[in-house]
Amino acid sequence: MPQTGVVLRPQTPPEEIRAVVEHADRAGIAQLWLWEDCFLEGGLTTAAAALAWSERLVVGVGLMPVPLRNPALVAMEVATLARLFPGRFVATLGHGVQPWMAQVGARADSPMTLLREHTIAVRDLLAGEQVDVDGRYVRLDAVRLDWPPATPPTLLLGARGEKSVALAGELTDGVLLDAVADPDAVRRARTLVDSSRPAGRAGRGQVVVYAEVDRREHSTDAALDARVREVVDSFGSAGADTVVLQATGDAPDPRPLIDAVARTEG
Repeated sequence: MPQTGVVLRPQTPPEEIRAVVEHADRAGIAQLWLWEDCFLEGGLTTAAAALAWSERLVVGVGLMPVPLRNPALVAMEVATLARLFPGRFVATLGHGVQPWMAQVGARADSPMTLLREHTIAVRDLLAGEQVDVDGRYVRLDAVRLDWPPATPPTLLLGARGEKSVALAGELTDGVLLDAVADPDAVRRARTLVDSSRPAGRAGRGQVVVYAEVDRREHSTDAALDARVREVVDSFGSAGADTVVLQATGDAPDPRPLIDAVARTEG
């Protein structure tokens, strides 16, 4: 069986986030995931608050658009959270939505090149290494974190296309698939992540899947619980290690899904 979690969509106003986090912590679910969509809540600030307001939740950010941040700053922020909350933070990097990146003047001519350079730099900094790179987009001169985490946190890439999924398998701990509706897409990602993983790296690459569930179509607890089981089982059978359920944008409150996950795992 895969692990499960629930997305706290950024359509939730910031002042309402604490109530959701505390609800998730009391319910006993394992993971709470956050988005960083333009121009809503900041992923890292929200993650820091969620981690502080909970006792046991693993909090994931999926994803942080790499054009918006210098990789040294990303590594500093992620390392701080990893040291403050060991084993409870998952970071995900990604291209970002290209029209939004253009809107803020940060769109790269080669998003794949930027993602590769940025990811390698962040990964190596979190491992405590000194990073010297003079790339097309990333330029760091003898940069090393003073406070690297004792154990680097899980680092994923958010991806949809085959090249990006393969890059996730090559460079990081795995891939986050956004809003997947088809188990076959999970199977393809599982194969790509496994085949691109370098020889000698311990363990297998993770496949994490965001799966949307419309609770309005499953309006009773029994119907919602059945749908949650169906989605988790189908994606788990297709090769997902973690299935993260998310509500729809026009009904973003995650608490019904949190309760359904708690009931189905209880």
